[in-house]
Amino acid sequence: MDIRGSICALVTPFTANGALDLAAFGRLLDQQIAGGTQGVVVAGSTGEAHMLDHDEFERLLAFAVERVAGRAVVIAGTGEAATHKTVALTRRARQLGAQAALVVAPYYVRPTQEGLRRHFTEVAEQGGLPVILYNVPSRTGCDIAPATVAQLREHPSIIGIKEAVGSDDRIHDLAELVRQDFVYLSGDDGTGCKAMLNGAAGVISVVANLVPKAFRSLCDAATAGDKVAAGRHDAALSPLIEALNCAPNPIAVKAGLPSLGLGTAGLRLPLVELEDGPDRARILAALSGLASLADAA
Repeated sequence: MDIRGSICALVTPFTANGALDLAAFGRLLDQQIAGGTQGVVVAGSTGEAHMLDHDEFERLLAFAVERVAGRAVVIAGTGEAATHKTVALTRRARQLGAQAALVVAPYYVRPTQEGLRRHFTEVAEQGGLPVILYNVPSRTGCDIAPATVAQLREHPSIIGIKEAVGSDDRIHDLAELVRQDFVYLSGDDGTGCKAMLNGAAGVISVVANLVPKAFRSLCDAATAGDKVAAGRHDAALSPLIEALNCAPNPIAVKAGLPSLGLGTAGLRLPLVELEDGPDRARILAALSGLASLADAA
């Protein structure tokens, strides 16, 4: 299993009445495969995991595994605030065919570093899937320190980290921990190019939902160490990445779905759709600009 390059943190499309839209999800998956996406995350934070009922999680993941059919790595978001719940969901994800689990740091409860170490170790030992740590302090309220990551990477079932802190210091510290059996993946589109040029193996991306081919090109150039080509691709993607920062994820990225035929922009409360106005117009203009660049190429 090679977890690297362009990995899409998939949105979960909903119908106009709020039900799962598996037809739109299928089109999204097909677009990802056609665009060269190397892995997909189902039911992560971008996929509104905590808005899904248990049976919806199962239907979504089983559908993705069947649709992808081995053409990309399927990673399930299984992180919960409680360790025993995370273990149970990880076991279920394994039964449904996921190849790895993306496990976010327990949110809201604010565990200590020792609590984090024990939590992830328990999931790795009892969950039945290879574990990718997920550090996103802006959402969880706690930060997995690089020293804790260094301890956790010694476990044979902990195979990498998705790091959403994009500071220069954090990129350097995580790059120092990379080895053959432990990958560093950026979880921040805005600094993903810099992270890859400095040792990250890829990006678990939000913007890839809308432009998988363009994002794959960025990842290929950056992971190959081609600074000139990577800079060119990053500059082309930057207007869209910046436009998506107008609202909490996945509100903004879902605003781009209807124009691509990938479903509605609908979300589940307490998230609400992006209103018509300058922010939505900026997203659509950035998408149109990327499409024009692709046509010219």
